[in-house]
Amino acid sequence: MPPIFDAYHAESSFALSAVRAAARLGIKVQAAMVTAELIKDDRSPVTVADFACQALVSHQLESAFPDDPLVAEESSRSLRGKSAEGVRQAVTRHLVDTLGEATDGQVDAWIDRGQGQPAQRFWTLDPVDGTAGFLRHQHWVVALALIEDGLVNVAALACPRLDFGQSGDDVGSDGSVAVAVRGGGAWGGALESEELVPLHVSDCDEPSVARLLASVEAGHTNLDQLHALEAALGVSAPPVRMDSQAKYAALANGQGELIFRLLSPAKPDYREKIWDQAAGSLIVEEAGGEVSDLRGKPLDFSAGRTLARNTGVLVSNRTLHSQALAALANIGADRPAGSA
Repeated sequence: MPPIFDAYHAESSFALSAVRAAARLGIKVQAAMVTAELIKDDRSPVTVADFACQALVSHQLESAFPDDPLVAEESSRSLRGKSAEGVRQAVTRHLVDTLGEATDGQVDAWIDRGQGQPAQRFWTLDPVDGTAGFLRHQHWVVALALIEDGLVNVAALACPRLDFGQSGDDVGSDGSVAVAVRGGGAWGGALESEELVPLHVSDCDEPSVARLLASVEAGHTNLDQLHALEAALGVSAPPVRMDSQAKYAALANGQGELIFRLLSPAKPDYREKIWDQAAGSLIVEEAGGEVSDLRGKPLDFSAGRTLARNTGVLVSNRTLHSQALAALANIGADRPAGSA
């Protein structure tokens, strides 16, 4: 690890190792062509990889930092019942292959360790951020972050389909990792390489040539407002589309300048889950970028499992942040539809 990570050497080493291990497991699940999926209450797809990767990271956290709570996305209750039997068997089988042994009961306990409550110090995990991208064999990530007193202090992303240096929304084959410690910069490299180099956002200061990084899934944003923002900023290039916090890693590496997490018309009261933003936000900030909500407020990770005190998210290379905020306010995208 970079020597400037000395203050959080154990935590950053663990985070990087854990996301790499989970990414390898997710890749194995994909290679086995596991297509079984469940539908959670919110109708989002859940794969074998979501449960297996959460169980693996939870098991590793239990050994490395047994007193630290884990706040994560999945719950084992989705694996109960006959309809989930095939998924459960696949999850346990993959963990046995990875760890040497695992029982259904152990797997449930590891998954449900992720139902911990935010505390003064805790970890937050998205085991497969971008599940739809995973199912399409496109972009997805494992995202892990350490939060202390409401601040993200350590973050790691493993991006199996993002190659640093690739252009646009191309799907890579080598994959990448990014890790950051507050005050220590952001560092990245190939998924399986021990060599890490500093990450830096681009120095673009002209909105018309900025590259927007946007989700593939239309339901994750407000397309009308996104088009209006492009017009207001004079952006001419089409958005670079990729699922997950791979967008944050790409922006931190200078492969884009702006990310807008707008309020979907179907979910005007939606508040971001902390595991969808924590790791990526610190990596961008430590690479020289800026992250806020749509009104310019810093993201508040002290309000529980969601960013309850924030509205949407704006991510930039910093030089374009104020112009992006002005454009958001100008078209009314900084507030829910119908609000003053």
